[in-house]
Amino acid sequence: MTQNDFDERKARASAWFAELRDMICAAFERLEDEQDWGPYADLPAGRFERKETRRAGEGEEDAGGGVMSVMRGGRVFEKVGVNISTVYGTLGAQASRSLSARKEIPGLIEDPRFWASGISLVAHMRSPKTPAVHMNTRMFWTPGAWWFGGGSDLNPMVEVAEDTAFFHEVLKGACDRHDPDYYPRYKAWADDYFMIRHWNEARGVGGIFYDDHCTGDWEADFAFTRDVGRAFIDAFVPLTEKHLKEPWTEADREWQLVKRGRYAEFNLVYDRGTQFGLQTGHNPEAVLMSLPPIAKWP
Repeated sequence: MTQNDFDERKARASAWFAELRDMICAAFERLEDEQDWGPYADLPAGRFERKETRRAGEGEEDAGGGVMSVMRGGRVFEKVGVNISTVYGTLGAQASRSLSARKEIPGLIEDPRFWASGISLVAHMRSPKTPAVHMNTRMFWTPGAWWFGGGSDLNPMVEVAEDTAFFHEVLKGACDRHDPDYYPRYKAWADDYFMIRHWNEARGVGGIFYDDHCTGDWEADFAFTRDVGRAFIDAFVPLTEKHLKEPWTEADREWQLVKRGRYAEFNLVYDRGTQFGLQTGHNPEAVLMSLPPIAKWP
């Protein structure tokens, strides 16, 4: 595989993440248009606002960047961000150690160049009856290795068993189209990863999580990652529609804010994407987009 060949693959991956962003934003704006009930129904339907971000490079060096797409104060979504980025340059010592701690990356010390592209989404909902959600998928490249990562997990305020089953069923279907071993392996990884360890409690009801995914067949791994992104839409939008018109109380809202506080703790203490983004000089506003607009710590 020549460098030029991988340049073409990088371009295809980056273009896909932008396409997926557009699909998700369109689906979420349709939900805003459809919400005609409840305390926020009289608000204007929420719309995404886009803002370019840049990664800090050495001097005038181009280090890449991305686009934040954020909706605030909508009828359905209190805050949702759908960010895409494509960044590149040279890994610093801390970021190199973080990557090498998970697996050996040939030649990284001698040639610490990297390229990474992906999409990251977090949605914090108006209604406590509608689960919050997270999704991201990405591709990473160094001169000695490449891999994909990502996943999706559901974060209800109070678990509804049939919602959990539906969400997992859709993700399992996406995994099974590629390898029947993917879902049990990546579900278990999500169960372990999305733990708030200082509270010894799960962040939500799980989903799938994978990293360092490289079978050696780039086309197959890229196809799997695309299906994970599509499955997110198929899993989350119907659940949101299901709960849009359910009544909720101030007590429900208080619990929602407490759960958001736990979510923020996880993202600031444990989340790999947050750590990598800050270590590599990406725009802090984009890196911390996942934090909720309002939260509580009792």
